[in-house]
Amino acid sequence: MLARPGLVPMSAGAPLLFGLELAGPYMFFLMALAGLAVAWGLLKLNNITRHIAQLIAITGIVMLWPEVSGAAAAANLKGLIPGGMGIIVRVVVAWYLAQGTVADQFHKTGRRTD
Repeated sequence: MLARPGLVPMSAGAPLLFGLELAGPYMFFLMALAGLAVAWGLLKLNNITRHIAQLIAITGIVMLWPEVSGAAAAANLKGLIPGGMGIIVRVVVAWYLAQGTVADQFHKTGRRTD
């Protein structure tokens, strides 16, 4: 989007930006950088980043809830399946990061065992 404006429509990222797509490709770029920062922090086993990733996953669940509820009430499989899978993936991520064994791995990196 930054290299060739107009090649990819701005509406492609609209569900992720909640109206911020009007700010142009720079908001998409900013959110991509935030995602990369969280990914880097998880790779480095940063405990605060683990909590941030859990918060992002839970926020995603909350934001998908109305879409899935509306699709379930209308018996619309086109909205129910992708939205439901999005919720399932986010629940799995939040659940995995909340496990004690995973949390212990994040806590061990800050301690020295000399």
